[in-house]
Order: sequence, then structure tokens, then C-alpha cells
Amino acid sequence: MDNNTFFMTLKKRFPDVLDIKDDIATFKMYIDGQWIGNNSKPVKDPDNNSALCQVSVADLEQVDRALESAREKKEVMKNLSGDEKIAILERAADLLKASRELFVNALVKNVGKPLKEAEGEIDATIERLRRVKSDSQRIQGDFIPGEWAKPNRGRIAIIVREPVGVVLAIAPFNMPLFISYTKIIPALLAGNTVILRPPSLVPIAPIMMGKILEEAGLPGGALNIIPTSTDVASYLATRDEVDMITFTGSTEVGLKLTKISGIKRIHLELGGKAAALVLQDCGDVKSAAQNIVTGSTKFSGQRCDAISRVLVHESLEEGLTREILSIVKKLRPGDLSAKETDIGPLIDSKAVARVDSLVKDAVEKGAKLLLGGKSRGNYYEPTVLANVPLSARIMWEETFGPVIPIHSFKKEDEAVEIINSSEYGLDNAIFTDDIRTAWRLGKKLESGEISINCFPSHGIGFFPFGGVKKSGLGREGISYSIDEFTNLKTMVYNVG
Repeated sequence: MDNNTFFMTLKKRFPDVLDIKDDIATFKMYIDGQWIGNNSKPVKDPDNNSALCQVSVADLEQVDRALESAREKKEVMKNLSGDEKIAILERAADLLKASRELFVNALVKNVGKPLKEAEGEIDATIERLRRVKSDSQRIQGDFIPGEWAKPNRGRIAIIVREPVGVVLAIAPFNMPLFISYTKIIPALLAGNTVILRPPSLVPIAPIMMGKILEEAGLPGGALNIIPTSTDVASYLATRDEVDMITFTGSTEVGLKLTKISGIKRIHLELGGKAAALVLQDCGDVKSAAQNIVTGSTKFSGQRCDAISRVLVHESLEEGLTREILSIVKKLRPGDLSAKETDIGPLIDSKAVARVDSLVKDAVEKGAKLLLGGKSRGNYYEPTVLANVPLSARIMWEETFGPVIPIHSFKKEDEAVEIINSSEYGLDNAIFTDDIRTAWRLGKKLESGEISINCFPSHGIGFFPFGGVKKSGLGREGISYSIDEFTNLKTMVYNVG
């Protein structure tokens, strides 16, 4: 579908969401149940760096209006019954499925996702919406009799979960629809109102989804979607009207948010530096190699859970490297709308320059460039580096690109020390034939999730995930996210 056809079809399906003038589409923001235009900025197509459309950007006045709307609707959402909220979200799943092709095209064009990855993100969002009943089971209370403590005899306590209030959700570019709504879905289900600041580079799909929820019956003002500048987003984070911030993105921005936000609930899912630890007893080197390549190059490595360094026992280094090279050589860049395409562009030229600087630094420090290492526009070739020294930046910094740096080790403890020396602690992977070894090392590694004989993948959140150290605070996942978006209230009754 060409751009003209896409935007005209989108205008027909969602007439309130965008305007088209002189063949230029401009997306609106969503405040208090109304679609509003404002001064706009360009949005690019990362595939070719061309202008794709425009998006309206909220100023301080509109931010304050969104805050006021979210505050005013707190009681509406708090008092909306559970079955009504579930019905709204389930209807949203049906509506999203009916518009699946439009959303897939939005991700291909605006994010630069290969078709199969764009389809995967839309399908994951639909599935996440359909899982809301599982989330609802977490919204339950507790009963504590006071008879077990002398001062409390004659009393009972009932513990209930209540919504936090106004949630500011800030989403990243790499999964703009799915991550935005994995925050919004449990937040709304728990009875909160939400202000979404969609990713500035890729706002189209999250804005479109706002219309889906409106059509599904979500009360106006329960969700406000306001593209903003970084400065305005920072202003929003400091406001007392915001009761909670949930942010997925870089550690640098996450640290800034913790400093400026004041006393409010904060959930952070930040950077990662997942290692693939291939042990001497790994009997299926081909499978390990396939998992490493997929884990490193899916969405061109632009994932917080991407494998971005390989630690392999010296006895397996040659064989593993050979298998990795064989698989990487078969990866197919090309037309993003083609099913067979594996590799798409990085998000922008800054990302390309950063990945290239990491590769060049490694080579300058003694790493051997076995494959790749070149760029064309925003595309960076899948790259394999061998003999990467520990002094190389790529062994420690988040890569966010399709690069596989390989480092060998002699002793298990040496590898564990390298992994745990990272400032990040989101994911790691272990490849071994011994489940006892996997368990023992899994307990030693400092990360929120350990994947055994597979690459890390948070998926729809069926398993809870989140980081330690500088990889974040809190956990996400079906039902587990509810804990983040609720407060416990204790009601003590004197019944004696």
C-alpha cells in the first residue's frame, strides 16, 4: 500500500484522527475525548528518511488541559465496574483486529518494521487486550483477623486495591503500539486515568489506537494522548497532578525522571545488555547459534531484551562462530512489505552512527570483523565480531543494533563475573544441557529474567519481566502489572 492510499484509507476509517491538506497528513492529539490539532512537526519514514506525515504537538496549555481532564475523570474510572472495563477492552481487541491491515502498515511505514514483525506487534496487542480477565483476577483484597496480636484483638482488617490515580505513560519507538498499550490496558483496568506521551519519532499507531478505545466505549478523558517535546514531557513529569509515571526507554532518561518527578509512584523499564552464555556442556550448538542470531537481529537489535554479547566457552568458540556466520549470511534485508524480509532499518541516522562507532571501537581495540560493519542510509548490516576484548565499549554499552560480539572464556566463574559487572540487569540467556547448572548459574546472574536455551523475549508479558540495577524498577506482565497500577488500602474494623 503506497503512502497516499494508506493515508486516504486511514482518513476514511478514522476521520477524526487526522487531516489531509495538500497531500500531507497531519495527526491530531486526543484530549478529554476530543481530537485536536495544533502546531505540527514532521514525522519521517526510517526506510528512506523521507517525510511521511505531520503530527500535532501539545503546548503547555494543552498539557494542562490533559492533566485537568485526567484528574476530573478519576472518579469516573474508579467507579466504572470491572465488567464494564473488561467489555471495553475486549471490544477494543475486536476493533483492532478489524483494522489490522491499517495498523500493520502504520508500523511498516512509520517504524521501519519488516512486515512479519509489524504483524507480530499488532497480533500481540490484540492478544494482550484479550487477556484482561487474567489481569482482573489480580485486583483482589485480603482479610486479616486481629486475634493473633494482643493489641488488635477485637479488630479485623480488610485490604483492598485501589487505583493510583493519574498515570503518565511514556513509550519507546521500538514497539510503539504494544508497549504503549501494555501500560494503558492494566492501568485502565485498575481504574486509573492515563496520559500517554507517544514516542516522538513514531506516534502514528499509538494515536490510531486511541480512536479504537474511544469507539470501544472508553469514557472521554480516561485516556489522553499528547505528543510533546522533551521539555514539555519533563514539565508533565514534575506535576503533582500526576500520581504515577511508567516509562520504557533509555537508562539516561529514566534516571532523569527519577530526579525530577518528586514523590510519586514510578515504574521504569530501561536499558539492557543481555549476554548469551554458552557453556562447555552445550550439546546443540546449532540451536544456540540460531537463538543468538534471532535474539540479536530481530528488529535489527533495537530491543531492550536483545542479545548484545556472546560469552562462549573456548572449546565451542570456533564451532559456534561458524554456525552464527552461516545463519547471519542468510538474513534478508529488502522490501519491508515483503514477508521474506528479515532486516529493516535502524530508527534514524543517529542510531546508525552510534552502532557504527561501537563496531569501529571494537575493531580498533583488536576485535576481528568477520561479517558486516557497513551501513547504507539507515540500514546497518548484520555484523559479527570475534575475539572482542573486554576493553571494547560494545561489551558494556547497550548496542541497539544488529551486532553480535563474541568473547571466549575458560572458566565459568570468569564468565559470570563479566556478566555481573554490567550496570544493566534486564535479561541474560544460558545455553547448557544440564538443568542443575542452569539453575545454579541462573541464581548467580544479576538480572530480572534468565532464559534457558532460548533467546530472551518478553512477548505479551505472560511471564513477568523487569530489570535490576540500572535496567529499571518494578515488573510488567499479565496480572503482575496490576500491582504497579494500584495502591493497597487497609480498612480496620473494631468488632469486639
